[in-house]
Amino acid sequence: MKTSDFWYDLPEELIAQTPLEQRDTSRLMVLDKKTGNISHRHFYDILDYLRPGDCLVMNDSRVLPARLLGHRPTGGAAELLLLRDLGNKKWECLAKPGRKLQVGQEVVFGNGELTATVVEILEEGNRVVEFHYQGIFLEVLERLGKMPLPPYIKAELQDQERYQTVYSREVGSAAAPTAGLHFTNELLDRVREKGVKTAFVTLHVGLGTFRPVKADDISEHHMHSELCMLSEKTAALLNETRRNGGRVVCVGTTSCRTLESLVNEDGSFEAKSRWTDIFIFPGYQFRALDALITNFHLPESTLVMLVSALAGRENVLNAYGEAVKEKYRFFSFGDAMFIG
Repeated sequence: MKTSDFWYDLPEELIAQTPLEQRDTSRLMVLDKKTGNISHRHFYDILDYLRPGDCLVMNDSRVLPARLLGHRPTGGAAELLLLRDLGNKKWECLAKPGRKLQVGQEVVFGNGELTATVVEILEEGNRVVEFHYQGIFLEVLERLGKMPLPPYIKAELQDQERYQTVYSREVGSAAAPTAGLHFTNELLDRVREKGVKTAFVTLHVGLGTFRPVKADDISEHHMHSELCMLSEKTAALLNETRRNGGRVVCVGTTSCRTLESLVNEDGSFEAKSRWTDIFIFPGYQFRALDALITNFHLPESTLVMLVSALAGRENVLNAYGEAVKEKYRFFSFGDAMFIG
């Protein structure tokens, strides 16, 4: 299949720049994956589409406030985006301005409570920097760092927690698992009261999630690797759900990719973790997932390809066309879709 087979036309004004005041008041498009039928609801109506005995699987990864804005001792501005913890206070980073940040260059953040020294330049141009600080790095980062918002969001985020899910706890993502942004703690309580089990997996989302597909033939695209983990508790819940005839409903493509990467050949689950570069596109046979809650994704992206594998390309592109016509809000802070 061609990358261009997954193109749709999106007016720029439909790209949501800020989150809604109340998380669960987003709109919800419901797509029947077999018939292609579409319904228009609100996210708090998700309860109508979950059944007692289902298991709702969420990614509990928490976004690192990984964007650091500082200055060089000479006064010039500098920016680091943390990519990977290398240990011993060293991180691989994207750095701006690259030509100024040579080996030995120091960058100062805040009032000097955090500094960084460039110690290596990698082949692709990324920098390895060594940080200098007192105390706990994550606490310093919470004070000084900003959320690494996707490039299509131009507005400043007023409340950093709005780019975190209410159940986030495992720090390590460079981007939010955004389908989960629609849930409130109250809505999750109501989900559990209905008899739906809730389970958590962890996949730390890398910046590669925003990398465009450059190959004309999608089979030639190589996914970035991300670390995903499945606990004994979650594996047991999933196996129980399967035995009792319930559905596995994934919140977001990251939860989907985690389960599809870690499921056993016979459809059972056990505790495990691995780096995954799984690429799901039409023709893929799902072994773990029955239904999916997701946002609206970029044209020609691997995520549009994933939902097309689940619901059929024509059904998905028709649904996206309907969402444009109905002026749904798109991408990270946008509206949601339930595919079941």
